[in-house]
Amino acid sequence: MVTGQEANAPTAGEYIVHHLTHFNTTGEAQKSIVDWSVINVDTLFWSVLLGLITLFLLRRAAVKATSGVPGRFQAAVEILVEMVSDQAKGIIHSAESRKFVAPLALTVFVWIFLMNAMDLLPLDLVPWIWQHITGNHHAFMRSVPTADLNGTLGMSIGVLLICVWYNIKIKGIGGWIHELFAAPFGDKWFLYPVNFLMQMIEFAAKTISHGMRLFGNMYAGELLFMLIALMGAAWGGSGVAGPLLFLGHLVAGSAWAIFHIMIIILQAFIFMMLTLVYVGQAHEGH
Repeated sequence: MVTGQEANAPTAGEYIVHHLTHFNTTGEAQKSIVDWSVINVDTLFWSVLLGLITLFLLRRAAVKATSGVPGRFQAAVEILVEMVSDQAKGIIHSAESRKFVAPLALTVFVWIFLMNAMDLLPLDLVPWIWQHITGNHHAFMRSVPTADLNGTLGMSIGVLLICVWYNIKIKGIGGWIHELFAAPFGDKWFLYPVNFLMQMIEFAAKTISHGMRLFGNMYAGELLFMLIALMGAAWGGSGVAGPLLFLGHLVAGSAWAIFHIMIIILQAFIFMMLTLVYVGQAHEGH
């Protein structure tokens, strides 16, 4: 029996495309993954909101810190601080630089962890809330900023700018420019073009891979959650196939969510470690 709802229900392809479309300045789907003419408003909103939450949590831990027996929240933050501090000491040998870089790495880790953790929310929850706020049942809203390549490349470009700053600060503008033309193949005038090209390729490769690694893992995880959700949509199917697919949806969704927690933490840690490594490299000469 056809109820009439089946005709209005989106197909599997339409469901995925809708969930992969950003709320942006055009109101339409992007024509490419990276589109410099479009601003993804949802990525900016969730990035800024979760960044403010990160700063609030870390500041609260600092303000509420006591010298006595710490509470659970303070103990958790102290473990993170010690972990990041140990990693920074092993990579960046300048104690003066670590005063800025270590807190930066801690903030990056917590910030990216919170952005990644948005992937654990029910897939349709945030879009459903946004659709009811706007009154538009076709409104777009993606809540995982790290599943947007524009967002992750923006963060990696930020790391690149910090590396450029430390290159200039440590080596001086003249020393850094000389290094761009004299390394890695030697300070010979006929090697200057090759050296400079290799340096530019190195900076570009590190920046692009830094952003794409985080994006690729989170985008794939988000897509897999969508495919699992489609299994649950088969509940109304005829025979035993519908109930079995729904059961598979519950089992697969729970298993993937548990496994995804490790990915969320690991990707935040990797991005933080690469930030430390790249800034550490800026302190060293070729």
